[in-house]
Amino acid sequence: MLPELLYHGGIVMWLLFLTAAVATTVFIERLLHYHREQINSLDFLNGVRTVLKRDNVVEALSICDATAGPVPRLVKAAILSRDRGREHIREVLTQAGLVEVPRLEEKLGLLGTIAQIAPVMGLLGSVLGLMDVFQVLQTQGVASPPGTLAGGVWKALVCSGAGLAVSIPVYAGYNYLVSRVRSIVLDMEKASAEILIILTEPIV
Repeated sequence: MLPELLYHGGIVMWLLFLTAAVATTVFIERLLHYHREQINSLDFLNGVRTVLKRDNVVEALSICDATAGPVPRLVKAAILSRDRGREHIREVLTQAGLVEVPRLEEKLGLLGTIAQIAPVMGLLGSVLGLMDVFQVLQTQGVASPPGTLAGGVWKALVCSGAGLAVSIPVYAGYNYLVSRVRSIVLDMEKASAEILIILTEPIV
């Protein structure tokens, strides 16, 4: 079925197929990346708090280094600045967050772009298909064999359908990944507030 659609759709169909492959690759890579980056922040912070209460800063930093994700990196930056005062720690956390968020959003723009241009690419294929139809009508007249006109009609229909078929799941995947980013950013904000309290409250 796919080879036949690629044949009838022409070069635009091949371009849509390529963009779908790129979008699928990016989606899977980002999904796996977010799965690795999002941790149980509560358990992590409880472990760091316990170690810091024993005044074991080296072990706390080791826990941060051994745990993947932006939350441990934020916590590590805060611990390294623990002796500089509350406001400085807050500023360090803000700066670290500004570094981490673009890393999380990396490649999402590509998915959003594909979701937007896929229908337009399908429309381009439709226009090219209709141009083929009218070219046949111009050269052979209204008595042109239906089979001769069918190629242009096929191209128009296949490209329109393919453009929508690519755009809809890519847009859904894009929105899902954006929700994952928001979830991780929320974890970062909660962890920043919590580590600020841990580092500035009196050790009991």
